[in-house]
Amino acid sequence: MLELFLSAFITLFVVIDPPGCAPIYAGLTQGASQAQKRAMAIRATVIAGAILVGFALFGAGLLGALHIDLASFRIAGGIMLFMIAIDMVFEKRTERRENRAEKIRAENAATPEIEDVSVFPMAMPMLAGPGAIASIMLLEGSADGLVGTLVVLAALGAVLLLTMLALIAASPLMKLFGARVEAVITRLLGVLLAALAAQYVIDGLKESFF
Repeated sequence: MLELFLSAFITLFVVIDPPGCAPIYAGLTQGASQAQKRAMAIRATVIAGAILVGFALFGAGLLGALHIDLASFRIAGGIMLFMIAIDMVFEKRTERRENRAEKIRAENAATPEIEDVSVFPMAMPMLAGPGAIASIMLLEGSADGLVGTLVVLAALGAVLLLTMLALIAASPLMKLFGARVEAVITRLLGVLLAALAAQYVIDGLKESFF
């Protein structure tokens, strides 16, 4: 069982990639308070965990009933991530936040509105993306009985806990670099995210047509 736990842990850690998601999360939550960032990080990991547990237990039957394959998840997830990446590169999110803040100030509101990124794009498709869904379903398929299922779910819980800690710690670390460096990093991560999104689409197309 230890071998199964380590295999599941390593697989899910690589696919979910907490160190890679953390700086992207910091860029997406720029302008939010530390309490808001912490709350969104916790909410994102809890929602992602619920999604992945659901697919681990019922995913095969659900996809079969709907006649949907994992290639479709990859393509859809890639398109959604690409739209987020464009916003990061061209700072459209910052522009929207400034417009909202200006409107609220005109209405004598106390605090600006902060966009909640916990459900989209963090929980889905960043954390519980096509790769993570495919991995948890494959790991569950290779598990032996109830004990094996619990071992796989325990590995998932450990990875999500590390992910939550990484997301919470990302913003303070980014602040050490200053606003200008943070803006450069955010745009660079946007480009990397766009490449990741394109790879999702390419993988989905390969699975569908080749």
